[in-house]
Amino acid sequence: MLTQPDRPAGRGLKPQASAVKQLALSRQLPLSQPATLKDPAIAAQLAAVNADVMVVAAYGLMIPEGLLRLPPRGCLNIHASLLPRWRGAAPIQRAILAGDRETGVTIMQMDAGLDTGAMLLSQPVPIAADDTAQTLHDKLAALGAQLIGRALQEQPVPVPQDSTQATYAAKIDRAEARINWVRPAAEIDRLIRAFNPVPGAHTTWNGQTLKIWRAETVAGAPATAAPGTVLQAGNDGVVVASGAGAIRLLELQRAGGKRLAPRQFLAGTPIDAGTRFDS
Repeated sequence: MLTQPDRPAGRGLKPQASAVKQLALSRQLPLSQPATLKDPAIAAQLAAVNADVMVVAAYGLMIPEGLLRLPPRGCLNIHASLLPRWRGAAPIQRAILAGDRETGVTIMQMDAGLDTGAMLLSQPVPIAADDTAQTLHDKLAALGAQLIGRALQEQPVPVPQDSTQATYAAKIDRAEARINWVRPAAEIDRLIRAFNPVPGAHTTWNGQTLKIWRAETVAGAPATAAPGTVLQAGNDGVVVASGAGAIRLLELQRAGGKRLAPRQFLAGTPIDAGTRFDS
């Protein structure tokens, strides 16, 4: 098994093992954590395994073309979208941000391009109105495990992608997670869900960063208040005007604090109606 080296994570930025490493250690399976796959020693190690096929899931590094050709049946990738839509690093977040009604999993034959290989199997998954990147990831991960098993067993005929229909899921930049209250409430809701749990949608209030983890749009909100204005704050949520409609904040977090429901948050951090959040 191959996985990336341990990476700093969490508040203490301590090196943490990937899920693949944790599984390998628990099952006492052979494991390598190369910093690069361009090392000839890694190619030799993989060749010595003499595997029929290699399965790749969320590895995070480009795999050299020479390694892709090593197994007789090639390398199969579990991709979290309905290719050719959302090729690239962040297909789950991009699907939510775009307001897609469905996404899915595609099992594809890897080639030298970025998620451009021929497709073996795919299956759609509806995106629920309350899905976050985490909940959608979990659904797709479970489905991906089922589909890769089928692909290995059934060996379906690969079907080329229609590249004219391709869209690109660029890597997430933390700056994207800043809430622009001028945007419509529906877009802000999607942004909050797409960036939960990483990097977390945020705004600025009284010079402090305020993260928003859960929200809902509010029907029939007044259109007169400036975007970012708090219309009301109570136990059922903090209602904020946007460029079109309003949004009710249902889970908030101050810098260094905990994620809290409105009742608990407002008990320690009062927010008055008329307050403005920065865009």
